[in-house]
Amino acid sequence: MRILKILKSFNTKRTLSLICLFFIIAVGILVHRLPVFWDYKTNQLGKEEDIYYLWIEGKRILSGENPYARILVSNMRDNNKYATYFPLFYIMSYLTQLFGLNNYQYWIDFWRYIFLFFNIGIAISLFYCFYQDKLIFLAIFSSMFWLFNRWNFYVTLVADIDFIPIFFLIISLLLLQKRKWLSLILFSISLAIKQIGIFLLPLYLIWIWQLAHKNAIKQVLLAASVIISIPLLTSIPFIFWSAQSLAKSVIFSATRYPESDFGAFSIDTYVAATLPQFVGLVAKIPMLFMMALVYLIAFQRQLGMQMSSLLVMIVFIDFNSVLFNQYMCWIVPLIPLAIAGSSIKPGFVSHKGSKKGV
Repeated sequence: MRILKILKSFNTKRTLSLICLFFIIAVGILVHRLPVFWDYKTNQLGKEEDIYYLWIEGKRILSGENPYARILVSNMRDNNKYATYFPLFYIMSYLTQLFGLNNYQYWIDFWRYIFLFFNIGIAISLFYCFYQDKLIFLAIFSSMFWLFNRWNFYVTLVADIDFIPIFFLIISLLLLQKRKWLSLILFSISLAIKQIGIFLLPLYLIWIWQLAHKNAIKQVLLAASVIISIPLLTSIPFIFWSAQSLAKSVIFSATRYPESDFGAFSIDTYVAATLPQFVGLVAKIPMLFMMALVYLIAFQRQLGMQMSSLLVMIVFIDFNSVLFNQYMCWIVPLIPLAIAGSSIKPGFVSHKGSKKGV
Protein backbone atom coordinates (compact mmCIF):
# COMPACT_ATOMS: atom_id res chain seq x y z
CA MET A 1 0.00 0.00 0.00
CA ARG A 2 2.83 2.37 0.81
CA ILE A 3 4.37 1.72 -2.59
CA LEU A 4 1.04 2.44 -4.27
CA LYS A 5 0.76 5.76 -2.46
CA ILE A 6 4.25 6.70 -3.55
CA LEU A 7 3.45 5.77 -7.14
CA LYS A 8 0.25 7.80 -7.05
CA SER A 9 2.06 10.84 -5.72
CA PHE A 10 4.75 10.42 -8.33
CA ASN A 11 4.22 13.02 -11.04
CA THR A 12 4.76 10.86 -14.09
CA LYS A 13 4.02 13.61 -16.59
CA ARG A 14 6.47 15.99 -14.96
CA THR A 15 9.18 13.35 -14.80
CA LEU A 16 8.71 12.35 -18.42
CA SER A 17 8.90 16.01 -19.43
CA LEU A 18 12.18 16.49 -17.61
CA ILE A 19 13.53 13.29 -19.16
CA CYS A 20 12.60 14.66 -22.59
CA LEU A 21 14.36 17.94 -21.80
CA PHE A 22 17.45 16.10 -20.57
CA PHE A 23 17.50 13.98 -23.74
CA ILE A 24 17.08 17.04 -26.00
CA ILE A 25 19.86 18.92 -24.22
CA ALA A 26 22.17 15.87 -24.26
CA VAL A 27 21.64 15.33 -27.98
CA GLY A 28 22.00 19.07 -28.59
CA ILE A 29 25.36 19.18 -26.83
CA LEU A 30 26.58 16.10 -28.71
CA VAL A 31 25.50 17.49 -32.08
CA HIS A 32 26.93 20.95 -31.50
CA ARG A 33 30.18 19.36 -30.28
CA LEU A 34 30.60 17.33 -33.47
CA PRO A 35 33.97 17.97 -35.16
CA VAL A 36 32.16 19.27 -38.23
CA PHE A 37 31.04 22.22 -36.06
CA TRP A 38 33.53 22.44 -33.22
CA ASP A 39 36.71 22.05 -35.26
CA TYR A 40 35.44 23.80 -38.38
CA LYS A 41 38.39 25.64 -39.89
CA THR A 42 39.53 26.61 -36.41
CA ASN A 43 42.83 27.76 -37.85
CA GLN A 44 40.98 29.53 -40.66
CA LEU A 45 38.37 31.27 -38.52
CA GLY A 46 40.43 34.31 -39.25
CA LYS A 47 39.73 36.94 -41.81
CA GLU A 48 36.71 34.92 -42.99
CA GLU A 49 34.65 35.31 -39.82
CA ASP A 50 33.65 38.03 -37.36
CA ILE A 51 34.89 36.11 -34.31
CA TYR A 52 38.50 36.59 -35.36
CA TYR A 53 38.06 40.36 -35.33
CA LEU A 54 36.46 40.24 -31.91
CA TRP A 55 39.68 38.59 -30.77
CA ILE A 56 41.72 41.21 -32.64
CA GLU A 57 39.84 44.08 -30.98
CA GLY A 58 40.54 42.59 -27.55
CA LYS A 59 44.17 42.25 -28.57
CA ARG A 60 44.22 45.90 -29.63
CA ILE A 61 42.91 47.00 -26.22
CA LEU A 62 45.54 44.80 -24.59
CA SER A 63 48.17 46.64 -26.64
CA GLY A 64 46.79 50.03 -25.63
CA GLU A 65 45.07 50.71 -28.98
CA ASN A 66 41.57 52.06 -29.40
CA PRO A 67 39.55 49.39 -31.29
CA TYR A 68 37.25 52.06 -32.67
CA ALA A 69 39.96 54.36 -34.05
CA ARG A 70 40.17 52.77 -37.52
CA ILE A 71 36.77 54.14 -38.46
CA LEU A 72 38.17 57.69 -38.56
CA VAL A 73 39.88 57.05 -41.91
CA SER A 74 36.85 55.31 -43.46
CA ASN A 75 34.29 56.68 -45.90
CA MET A 76 31.47 55.30 -43.69
CA ARG A 77 30.31 53.18 -46.63
CA ASP A 78 32.82 50.38 -47.34
CA ASN A 79 33.15 47.67 -44.72
CA ASN A 80 36.62 46.90 -43.41
CA LYS A 81 35.68 44.79 -40.38
CA TYR A 82 35.33 47.80 -38.13
CA ALA A 83 34.43 47.47 -34.45
CA THR A 84 30.72 48.23 -34.72
CA TYR A 85 29.35 46.78 -31.45
CA PHE A 86 29.06 48.46 -28.10
CA PRO A 87 32.20 47.72 -26.07
CA LEU A 88 31.07 44.96 -23.69
CA PHE A 89 32.25 41.98 -25.72
CA TYR A 90 35.44 43.75 -26.75
CA ILE A 91 36.11 44.26 -23.05
CA MET A 92 35.42 40.57 -22.36
CA SER A 93 37.73 39.63 -25.23
CA TYR A 94 40.42 41.84 -23.70
CA LEU A 95 39.93 40.41 -20.20
CA THR A 96 40.13 36.78 -21.32
CA GLN A 97 43.36 37.58 -23.14
CA LEU A 98 44.66 39.52 -20.17
CA PHE A 99 44.15 36.47 -17.96
CA GLY A 100 46.11 34.16 -20.23
CA LEU A 101 44.07 33.29 -23.32
CA ASN A 102 46.24 35.37 -25.65
CA ASN A 103 46.64 32.51 -28.13
CA TYR A 104 43.78 32.56 -30.64
CA GLN A 105 43.36 28.77 -30.61
CA TYR A 106 42.91 28.67 -26.83
CA TRP A 107 40.77 31.80 -26.88
CA ILE A 108 38.32 30.49 -29.48
CA ASP A 109 38.09 27.10 -27.74
CA PHE A 110 37.15 28.84 -24.49
CA TRP A 111 34.49 31.00 -26.10
CA ARG A 112 32.98 28.07 -27.99
CA TYR A 113 32.06 26.57 -24.60
CA ILE A 114 30.57 29.88 -23.49
CA PHE A 115 28.50 30.11 -26.68
CA LEU A 116 27.31 26.50 -26.24
CA PHE A 117 26.27 27.27 -22.66
CA PHE A 118 24.06 30.16 -23.78
CA ASN A 119 22.76 28.18 -26.74
CA ILE A 120 21.57 25.45 -24.37
CA GLY A 121 20.27 28.14 -22.01
CA ILE A 122 17.94 29.46 -24.71
CA ALA A 123 16.58 25.96 -25.34
CA ILE A 124 15.93 25.42 -21.62
CA SER A 125 14.26 28.83 -21.33
CA LEU A 126 11.90 28.07 -24.21
CA PHE A 127 11.11 24.66 -22.78
CA TYR A 128 10.37 26.01 -19.30
CA CYS A 129 8.29 28.87 -20.68
CA PHE A 130 5.76 26.43 -22.15
CA TYR A 131 6.24 23.68 -19.59
CA GLN A 132 5.05 25.91 -16.74
CA ASP A 133 1.75 26.30 -18.57
CA LYS A 134 1.54 22.53 -19.10
CA LEU A 135 2.09 22.90 -22.86
CA ILE A 136 4.43 19.93 -22.86
CA PHE A 137 4.52 19.14 -26.57
CA LEU A 138 5.00 22.80 -27.40
CA ALA A 139 7.85 22.90 -24.88
CA ILE A 140 9.51 19.94 -26.58
CA PHE A 141 8.93 21.39 -30.04
CA SER A 142 10.29 24.84 -29.13
CA SER A 143 13.52 23.59 -27.59
CA MET A 144 14.16 21.28 -30.55
CA PHE A 145 13.14 23.97 -33.04
CA TRP A 146 15.80 26.21 -31.50
CA LEU A 147 18.65 23.74 -31.05
CA PHE A 148 18.49 21.94 -34.37
CA ASN A 149 17.60 24.59 -36.95
CA ARG A 150 20.05 25.46 -39.70
CA TRP A 151 20.69 29.01 -38.51
CA ASN A 152 21.64 27.77 -35.05
CA PHE A 153 24.07 25.29 -36.64
CA TYR A 154 25.55 28.11 -38.70
CA VAL A 155 26.24 30.30 -35.67
CA THR A 156 27.87 27.34 -33.93
CA LEU A 157 29.90 26.67 -37.09
CA VAL A 158 31.38 30.16 -37.34
CA ALA A 159 31.52 30.67 -33.55
CA ASP A 160 29.66 33.98 -33.62
CA ILE A 161 28.51 35.66 -30.40
CA ASP A 162 24.77 35.87 -31.16
CA PHE A 163 23.68 33.20 -28.67
CA ILE A 164 24.69 35.42 -25.75
CA PRO A 165 22.63 38.54 -26.61
CA ILE A 166 19.71 36.38 -27.82
CA PHE A 167 19.67 34.56 -24.47
CA PHE A 168 19.46 37.81 -22.50
CA LEU A 169 16.80 39.15 -24.87
CA ILE A 170 14.57 36.07 -24.55
CA ILE A 171 14.87 35.99 -20.76
CA SER A 172 14.10 39.71 -20.71
CA LEU A 173 10.91 39.20 -22.72
CA LEU A 174 9.84 36.33 -20.48
CA LEU A 175 10.30 38.38 -17.32
CA LEU A 176 8.98 41.76 -18.39
CA GLN A 177 5.60 41.62 -16.67
CA LYS A 178 6.71 39.76 -13.54
CA ARG A 179 10.17 41.27 -12.95
CA LYS A 180 10.12 44.52 -14.89
CA TRP A 181 13.40 46.08 -13.77
CA LEU A 182 15.37 42.85 -14.01
CA SER A 183 13.94 42.41 -17.49
CA LEU A 184 15.16 45.86 -18.52
CA ILE A 185 18.65 45.17 -17.15
CA LEU A 186 18.83 41.92 -19.14
CA PHE A 187 17.73 43.76 -22.26
CA SER A 188 20.46 46.32 -21.57
CA ILE A 189 23.05 43.53 -21.35
CA SER A 190 21.83 42.12 -24.67
CA LEU A 191 22.28 45.49 -26.37
CA ALA A 192 25.70 46.01 -24.79
CA ILE A 193 26.95 42.77 -26.33
CA LYS A 194 25.35 43.07 -29.78
CA GLN A 195 22.80 45.76 -30.49
CA ILE A 196 20.61 44.03 -33.07
CA GLY A 197 17.77 44.07 -30.55
CA ILE A 198 17.88 47.90 -30.46
CA PHE A 199 14.79 48.01 -32.68
CA LEU A 200 12.78 46.51 -29.84
CA LEU A 201 13.55 49.51 -27.62
CA PRO A 202 10.42 51.47 -28.67
CA LEU A 203 8.33 48.37 -27.95
CA TYR A 204 9.80 48.09 -24.45
CA LEU A 205 8.94 51.72 -23.76
CA ILE A 206 5.41 51.22 -25.09
CA TRP A 207 4.95 48.19 -22.84
CA ILE A 208 6.28 50.06 -19.81
CA TRP A 209 3.82 52.87 -20.56
CA GLN A 210 0.94 50.41 -20.80
CA LEU A 211 1.96 48.54 -17.64
CA ALA A 212 2.28 51.71 -15.57
CA HIS A 213 -0.59 52.26 -13.16
CA LYS A 214 0.55 55.82 -12.44
CA ASN A 215 3.36 58.23 -13.37
CA ALA A 216 3.65 56.62 -16.80
CA ILE A 217 6.05 59.24 -18.15
CA LYS A 218 8.35 58.80 -15.17
CA GLN A 219 8.23 55.02 -15.59
CA VAL A 220 9.13 55.30 -19.27
CA LEU A 221 12.05 57.64 -18.56
CA LEU A 222 13.35 55.36 -15.82
CA ALA A 223 13.00 52.36 -18.12
CA ALA A 224 14.91 54.12 -20.90
CA SER A 225 17.65 55.01 -18.41
CA VAL A 226 17.97 51.38 -17.29
CA ILE A 227 18.05 50.10 -20.86
CA ILE A 228 20.86 52.42 -21.95
CA SER A 229 22.77 52.04 -18.67
CA ILE A 230 25.06 49.10 -19.46
CA PRO A 231 25.95 50.14 -23.04
CA LEU A 232 26.65 53.62 -21.66
CA LEU A 233 28.67 52.50 -18.62
CA THR A 234 30.85 50.14 -20.66
CA SER A 235 31.34 52.89 -23.24
CA ILE A 236 32.61 55.52 -20.79
CA PRO A 237 36.35 54.64 -21.15
CA PHE A 238 36.01 54.72 -24.95
CA ILE A 239 34.08 57.99 -24.86
CA PHE A 240 37.02 59.59 -23.04
CA TRP A 241 39.42 57.80 -25.36
CA SER A 242 37.69 59.08 -28.50
CA ALA A 243 33.99 59.83 -28.49
CA GLN A 244 34.03 60.46 -32.24
CA SER A 245 35.53 57.04 -32.97
CA LEU A 246 32.96 55.27 -30.83
CA ALA A 247 30.01 57.18 -32.28
CA LYS A 248 31.07 56.69 -35.90
CA SER A 249 31.82 52.99 -35.35
CA VAL A 250 28.40 52.26 -33.83
CA ILE A 251 26.62 54.30 -36.51
CA PHE A 252 28.56 52.59 -39.32
CA SER A 253 26.09 49.69 -39.45
CA ALA A 254 23.42 52.18 -40.54
CA THR A 255 25.53 54.01 -43.14
CA ARG A 256 27.40 51.19 -44.89
CA TYR A 257 26.69 49.91 -48.38
CA PRO A 258 24.18 47.03 -48.67
CA GLU A 259 25.48 43.49 -48.30
CA SER A 260 23.82 40.08 -48.12
CA ASP A 261 24.89 36.48 -47.65
CA PHE A 262 21.85 35.41 -49.65
CA GLY A 263 22.22 37.53 -52.77
CA ALA A 264 18.73 38.86 -51.98
CA PHE A 265 19.04 42.57 -51.39
CA SER A 266 16.69 45.02 -49.71
CA ILE A 267 14.58 47.63 -51.48
CA ASP A 268 17.15 50.40 -51.02
CA THR A 269 19.67 48.47 -53.15
CA TYR A 270 17.39 48.60 -56.16
CA VAL A 271 16.26 52.18 -55.55
CA ALA A 272 19.92 53.23 -55.31
CA ALA A 273 20.50 51.85 -58.82
CA THR A 274 18.37 54.77 -60.05
CA LEU A 275 18.97 57.22 -57.20
CA PRO A 276 22.61 56.79 -56.09
CA GLN A 277 22.07 59.10 -53.12
CA PHE A 278 19.59 56.60 -51.64
CA VAL A 279 22.14 54.97 -49.33
CA GLY A 280 23.06 55.08 -45.66
CA LEU A 281 20.58 56.55 -43.21
CA VAL A 282 18.19 57.67 -45.97
CA ALA A 283 18.00 54.08 -47.18
CA LYS A 284 16.64 53.01 -43.81
CA ILE A 285 13.39 54.93 -44.34
CA PRO A 286 11.41 51.91 -45.68
CA MET A 287 12.54 49.73 -42.76
CA LEU A 288 11.86 52.40 -40.15
CA PHE A 289 8.44 53.13 -41.64
CA MET A 290 7.47 49.45 -41.43
CA MET A 291 8.73 49.25 -37.87
CA ALA A 292 6.80 52.39 -36.97
CA LEU A 293 3.63 50.64 -38.12
CA VAL A 294 4.39 47.74 -35.77
CA TYR A 295 5.00 50.19 -32.91
CA LEU A 296 1.67 51.84 -33.63
CA ILE A 297 -0.12 48.48 -33.71
CA ALA A 298 1.50 47.54 -30.39
CA PHE A 299 0.59 50.91 -28.87
CA GLN A 300 -3.04 50.31 -29.83
CA ARG A 301 -2.88 46.89 -28.11
CA GLN A 302 -3.76 45.07 -31.31
CA LEU A 303 -0.78 42.72 -30.89
CA GLY A 304 0.83 41.21 -27.84
CA MET A 305 4.44 41.36 -26.78
CA GLN A 306 5.64 38.25 -28.53
CA MET A 307 4.08 38.91 -31.92
CA SER A 308 5.15 42.57 -31.90
CA SER A 309 8.74 41.52 -31.17
CA LEU A 310 8.67 38.93 -33.93
CA LEU A 311 7.28 41.40 -36.48
CA VAL A 312 9.92 44.02 -35.67
CA MET A 313 12.73 41.49 -36.10
CA ILE A 314 11.19 40.18 -39.32
CA VAL A 315 11.06 43.73 -40.66
CA PHE A 316 14.75 44.05 -39.76
CA ILE A 317 15.53 40.83 -41.65
CA ASP A 318 13.43 41.77 -44.69
CA PHE A 319 14.27 45.46 -45.02
CA ASN A 320 17.71 46.11 -43.50
CA SER A 321 20.44 46.93 -46.02
CA VAL A 322 22.73 44.30 -44.54
CA LEU A 323 21.69 40.67 -44.04
CA PHE A 324 23.97 37.93 -42.78
CA ASN A 325 23.16 34.30 -41.97
CA GLN A 326 23.52 34.79 -38.22
CA TYR A 327 20.78 37.44 -38.21
CA MET A 328 18.21 34.71 -38.89
CA CYS A 329 18.82 33.23 -35.44
CA TRP A 330 17.23 36.30 -33.87
CA ILE A 331 13.74 35.47 -35.13
CA VAL A 332 13.82 31.69 -34.49
CA PRO A 333 13.01 31.69 -30.72
CA LEU A 334 10.39 34.40 -31.23
CA ILE A 335 8.37 32.26 -33.66
CA PRO A 336 6.98 29.68 -31.18
CA LEU A 337 6.57 32.38 -28.53
CA ALA A 338 4.53 34.54 -30.90
CA ILE A 339 2.39 31.72 -32.26
CA ALA A 340 1.54 30.46 -28.78
CA GLY A 341 1.27 33.92 -27.22
CA SER A 342 -2.43 33.70 -26.53
CA SER A 343 -1.93 30.48 -24.55
CA ILE A 344 0.91 31.69 -22.35
CA LYS A 345 0.10 33.32 -19.04
CA PRO A 346 3.07 34.04 -16.78
CA GLY A 347 5.29 36.81 -18.09
CA PHE A 348 3.37 37.22 -21.32
CA VAL A 349 0.54 39.26 -22.72
CA SER A 350 -2.50 38.05 -24.57
CA HIS A 351 -2.65 38.98 -28.22
CA LYS A 352 -6.16 40.20 -27.50
CA GLY A 353 -4.65 43.16 -25.70
CA SER A 354 -6.74 43.17 -22.57
CA LYS A 355 -6.45 46.20 -20.33
CA LYS A 356 -4.88 44.08 -17.62
CA GLY A 357 -1.71 43.63 -19.61
CA VAL A 358 0.33 45.10 -22.36
